[in-house]
Amino acid sequence: MSTFATTARIGVRRGLIELKQSLRSYTDLAGMLFPSAILLVVMLFMRGSTIGTTGFSLGAATLPSSIGMSVAFGGLMALAQSMAVEREDGTLLRAKATPNGMQAYLISKVFSVSVGSVIGLLLLLVPGAFLFDGLALGSVGSWLLLALVLLIGLVATMPLGAVIGAMFKNPRYANLMTLPMMGMVGISGIFFPLSEAARWLQDLAQVFPIYWLGLGMRHALLPDSLKVVEIGGSWRPVEMVLVLTAWAVAGLILAPVVLRRMARRESGSNMERLREKAMKRVT
Repeated sequence: MSTFATTARIGVRRGLIELKQSLRSYTDLAGMLFPSAILLVVMLFMRGSTIGTTGFSLGAATLPSSIGMSVAFGGLMALAQSMAVEREDGTLLRAKATPNGMQAYLISKVFSVSVGSVIGLLLLLVPGAFLFDGLALGSVGSWLLLALVLLIGLVATMPLGAVIGAMFKNPRYANLMTLPMMGMVGISGIFFPLSEAARWLQDLAQVFPIYWLGLGMRHALLPDSLKVVEIGGSWRPVEMVLVLTAWAVAGLILAPVVLRRMARRESGSNMERLREKAMKRVT
């Protein structure tokens, strides 16, 4: 068996262990279920409203956008927060000290975050299919497009999440990234058609991957008649793929450089210093 295959097998096994631990933790389970439950309740309150003159439920139209948002949060924040915590508790140092340990560590994170994103998607989509009418769930093409957008979205966001996690030594600082993330959600047309916003706000939102993930999910799960409320009256699949691919390429170029620099700086004395700071925060 090749070295990479062995490393990948170890990484996947580690990712499975992390998933099992999360599913057995009441805190982690609440972290998975509570945001999805809140979003579904919000969408239920929006169900009576319609989008423009289409007559289509705003709640149903928000469901795919929320799925895109959850994929972005999983790829960016889950990986960043996990890496920041494990940098402080010495997990990264132990990975660095073993042969191919960093590669196995990153594979485990990619695996666990990817599976977690699929779980988050199902937590919204399965109950949403029963709560909202009009979703385009009956065709194979919709499911294939959903899988494609999910895959591209994870590749576009996870390398950036790794970069963010490598930049912050303190987990609390990594958590502060939630604030700009919520700002991006607010301008990305997740809860309202972006075509109704000011032109400068439309241009700004289209720079970031959250808008394109939401658009791709709407393309996959909403009837084709709803594209009239999108910018340009189109789902713009080519632009969606190009922008997300550009983010993926940028992340894949930047992430190895930042991670190598972070790994070089990890040492026993550095870990002890970080642990002392963590203990001071607790006390």
